Amino acid sequence: MEPKRLYKSKTNRVICGVCGGIGEYFGIDPTIVRLLCVLLGCTSTGVILYIIAAIIMPEEY
Repeated sequence: MEPKRLYKSKTNRVICGVCGGIGEYFGIDPTIVRLLCVLLGCTSTGVILYIIAAIIMPEEY
């Protein structure tokens, strides 16, 4: 069995697929992850974390 990997989603994509990939990885609705991301996005830390995740996370193949 292959271990679970964290990827940017190709199907649940709004901007970069980061929130969709995190939602798929943890088995939760990506909309909930997006709402949390918006709440964190109100701070500069949340924006920086999203940008770093968009750069570091590989694309789903």
